[in-house]
Formats: sequence, structure tokens, C-alpha cells
Amino acid sequence: MAAAPAQRGGGGLSLCLASLGVVKTLSIAAFTLVWTHSIEKTAWQEDWHITPQGLELVQARIKGFGAGMEPPPDARLVDGWFQWQPKRAPMPEVILGNSGAAGEWRLCVDGNCRTLSEIFEHPIGANVTTMRACER
Repeated sequence: MAAAPAQRGGGGLSLCLASLGVVKTLSIAAFTLVWTHSIEKTAWQEDWHITPQGLELVQARIKGFGAGMEPPPDARLVDGWFQWQPKRAPMPEVILGNSGAAGEWRLCVDGNCRTLSEIFEHPIGANVTTMRACER
């Protein structure tokens, strides 16, 4: 499934990613976070908006279910994906861990996806990455 379209710039906010003491700033207003569940090997996607209140999760999709990854009751099957709109307040930061068992987190903007290692231009491995809204 193609990543949700993202809007560029706007409002002076960006996405800041921090890992291994390095910070990368991406001048984007929205993105899709993509990964594979380490046990079930099932694809997940989440659409995020960058807001003054923090990172807002606006839609989630999963290709299947099992091993503690059941979609909520309001999820609908669309083109082979269970999708739903999570109901949670924007978060000041999101911490991404990586077990190394299922590949890397991928960040997609305007249909172009890159791993965190590609964004940071060095291997991230099992190190933690923090995402947050930040000023450009």
C-alpha cells in the first residue's frame, strides 16, 4: 500500500529524529511510519501529523493480526488492510526501539520510504530513536 501523501513545510514545524547522539531534522508536516512485526512478520503502517501539540497519530493499518496485535473493534478491512483512526492525544515524543528481528523502521514521505539507517546515513541497529515535533 502506498504511503499517505504528506504535505511539505508549513507553520515552521519539522520532525526531529534523535539516535546515537545525532539529530536529523526533516522539514515535513506529515509522514507514514512503516514496520514489520517481529513475531508475526505482519506489515504495519501509521500515518502521523506534526502539530504544535506534538506528534498526532491519525490512522493505523495492519495487514493481518495475531500475537497481541489485534485491530480494535472499529477497524475496517480496506484493500487487504485493517485500518482505523486511533483516538489519542498528540504525543510530545515517540520512542522507537528495534529488536533487529524484523528489519528496520521505515519513514515514508510523499510515497518515498527510507529506513532510519538511510536517514541517519549510518546503521542504527538495535539503538533507540526518538521522534518529536521541533522548530525548523
